[in-house]
Amino acid sequence: MSPWKKIRHWFEWLGLQWLYFAIPLLPRRVAHALAKLLGSLAFALDRRGRETALENLALVFGEEKDAAEIRRLARDSYRSFAQTVIDQFWGSRLREDNYLDYCRLELEDAEVVERARETGAIWVTPHYSNFEWIALVMGFRGYRFTIVAQDFRNPRLTETYKRNRERSGHEVIPQRGAIVRLLKNLKKGGHAAFLTDLTIKPSKPATAIDCFGRKTCVTAIHAELMKRTGLPVIPGLCIPQPDGTYLFKGFRAIEFGPEDDEDRIAQACWDIFEPYIRENPGPWLWMYRHWRFAPTDAPEGLYPSYAWRTETFDEVVARSAGAS
Repeated sequence: MSPWKKIRHWFEWLGLQWLYFAIPLLPRRVAHALAKLLGSLAFALDRRGRETALENLALVFGEEKDAAEIRRLARDSYRSFAQTVIDQFWGSRLREDNYLDYCRLELEDAEVVERARETGAIWVTPHYSNFEWIALVMGFRGYRFTIVAQDFRNPRLTETYKRNRERSGHEVIPQRGAIVRLLKNLKKGGHAAFLTDLTIKPSKPATAIDCFGRKTCVTAIHAELMKRTGLPVIPGLCIPQPDGTYLFKGFRAIEFGPEDDEDRIAQACWDIFEPYIRENPGPWLWMYRHWRFAPTDAPEGLYPSYAWRTETFDEVVARSAGAS
């Protein structure tokens, strides 16, 4: 590593430490207002992300919402993500004895969730609102997740974020060899958490799901683990409230039989979330390239301009359709 890169990494780490010190000092109301301000600034300055968000929203809602409303939703998406980033730091104020001051839990099947303490489970959520706090709070409730996270280029940052995410008892592991460690942990009654709308390249561990009427290529690791362990899949969603608090909604566990394949499981997980995102679109990451790939025979205008038409994705779509 060059001397300049070492110096840059050190300054990046120093800036991150300052944020972890300063932001928790802010009153909750001020932190919430700061997130709105930063989100609005990011929406104004991030041209590429803004154009992606506007295009994604127009494709999904263009027939029912006008340009002004679509622009407002794109701005709200930036504000929501900014709130998640701010709360990554502010969340150091959360403890086992005070998290209910900022979060409210609503469980559709509390009995299954309680039983999962002993049996283990696979927990899934999308990139919607403050998905980071879901794991943090569940750790305070005694559910220890194994979480797969991508490393930063700066190892100092990786270690800092890892330590913060493990604060309520979780274990964060790197992507390399993750599925073996996850499987071992689940078979011992552990827990694993996944983001089900994480777009990946067309490959063997990928599946194509229907997402707002368009195929997208997402990970199927959570579905594969469910098949191997027989554990229930418990979907959850973080729903932001106007006062800066959150509602954590836990849905009924999805249980599958031996005849259900990974593609069907992955689609069933997403189908839980899409109606809620459609009803309240703002907190989803619309600036994210959710439809990075498109079938080669897709009609013009169905997919965004950034979508790459590739035969490799055709193979994943065909495999998923044949397995369903």
